[in-house]
Amino acid sequence: MRIGELAARAGTTTRTLRYYESRGLLSARRAQNGYRSYDEGDLRLLRQIRTLQDFGFDLEETRPFVECLRAGHPQGDTCPASLDVYRRKLAELDALIGDLRAVRAEIGVRLASAGGEEPLCELEGPKL
Repeated sequence: MRIGELAARAGTTTRTLRYYESRGLLSARRAQNGYRSYDEGDLRLLRQIRTLQDFGFDLEETRPFVECLRAGHPQGDTCPASLDVYRRKLAELDALIGDLRAVRAEIGVRLASAGGEEPLCELEGPKL
């Protein structure tokens, strides 16, 4: 398939595909007429990249998943390097959650000291 069809099927733009190609995440083959040519495997790579980006992964963090798929694995997250990225991302998310809980607690303290009632945190459940 040509670049326009791949972009449409992947829900992205041809400009994005060219960018991914420049970053080494997508490899285009060239037809005799010079047009870029892609296959279903490329669509699978793009779907993996898009899913990870929807989860908050930056483009470089998707590289191990793409390489895993290129190596012939049925899923991009079955290789050790992909699993390492998952672990790092979970640690990053856990740290962010901790930071948000601390901010929430501080705002609750300030609200209470300002004469308001501290709202119940949905994550903590009722206070006894």
